[in-house]
Amino acid sequence: MTTRDVVEQFFDLLAGGDPDKVAEAFAEEIDWYVPGSKSPPWTGRRSKGDEVADYLRTLGSNIVPERNVDEVEGLLIDGDHAVMLGRFTRVARSTGRTYHMPIAMHFQVAGDKIVKFYLYEDTLKVAAAYAD
Repeated sequence: MTTRDVVEQFFDLLAGGDPDKVAEAFAEEIDWYVPGSKSPPWTGRRSKGDEVADYLRTLGSNIVPERNVDEVEGLLIDGDHAVMLGRFTRVARSTGRTYHMPIAMHFQVAGDKIVKFYLYEDTLKVAAAYAD
């Protein structure tokens, strides 16, 4: 599979809503990073593919998934790297606050698996949406 095929498969699996299926798109050893504020429980580093499903479950328990709006503005491919540019709209489950932000996702693919995933989001805006 090409880099584009693997990344598009990831988005299809993500849309399907099964965290375990999404995790299958990742290699056993990964470089996963969501930099920024440490207050959202899904930020930080992960290094094992089997941590992906737990990440998605944690995220899903903190947002109102049926109110998600995901806009993909572009998918750029360069060899084994891909960058998705877009926008997210989310609703914080605990406060009911809606937040909107531009995002970028950086992927690296080896074979037919994702080995690197960095999500760039405005974690300060996210933290503010959950603040009491």
